[in-house]
Amino acid sequence: MSRADVQVAIAEGRVTVEGLRRPKSFRLAGGERVVADLKADAGIPPEPSGVPVRFRDKHLLVVSKPAGLATHPTRSRRTGTLVNRLEGMGVALSRLGDPLRPGIVNRLDAGTSGLMIVAASDEVHDELARMFRRHEVDRRYLALARGLVEHDSFDVDAPLGRRGARITVRSSHGRQAQTAFKVLERLERASLLEAAPRTGRTHQIRVHLAAVGHPILGDRAYGGGGDEARRLGLSRPFLHSWRIGFTHPVTGELIELEDPLPRELASALRRASGKIRPSAIERRVTGFHVGR
Repeated sequence: MSRADVQVAIAEGRVTVEGLRRPKSFRLAGGERVVADLKADAGIPPEPSGVPVRFRDKHLLVVSKPAGLATHPTRSRRTGTLVNRLEGMGVALSRLGDPLRPGIVNRLDAGTSGLMIVAASDEVHDELARMFRRHEVDRRYLALARGLVEHDSFDVDAPLGRRGARITVRSSHGRQAQTAFKVLERLERASLLEAAPRTGRTHQIRVHLAAVGHPILGDRAYGGGGDEARRLGLSRPFLHSWRIGFTHPVTGELIELEDPLPRELASALRRASGKIRPSAIERRVTGFHVGR
């Protein structure tokens, strides 16, 4: 139970101590009988918007999550997530683990767009989870970082930990986190990078780039906001899950997919390039679909 759900139950008088209603501030001495009448889980309401599907069979889906959409509901928020849209599409979803995360094997931040794998059955969910733990799923992200990155390729190996709502580099008490970066193109005042996370920590790519002095443009939480982000029209971090590759856990087929930048990021990239004609890499990552 979440703290919020328990507080609501106490306020509604559905929690008693020795048969008596008590306020949430009531102190227990020890040994009392506490009885709680807890409402059943209200479930996850389906929503009609849907999401683009890049691959689908009876075992799994690969979808393109829009930016601004949380991956799954929480105890306090049951609507407006990717899972609500998947339920509305009527697709089969695994029910392994947390009931608020059906089908979800890994997640993307709400502000991050792009490719995600969704499991259709418990057996496939379990195998996909093992594949992620064994680093057998190749994930590549596009990030537009502030400044001109010096090295063509580099790794960041820096443990991460939570400090309040923020994730920070914590060398002594953090969890291991590794990301490989490659410069795809240097622009006037920014660098387009491909990021390949070797671990899956919260905000990993964002914090690692901020730690080396090149925060993701549009990422106000980690130093990427300001005038340059506004000039590019960025209202969210320029971070997109654009490529994914894995061996299908049932058929053994090699699945390799790309998802071009969404329109708002493609437009920001054109503004950042300052060129009349888009470069070859720009045409590839945008899918040729956006001008200024």
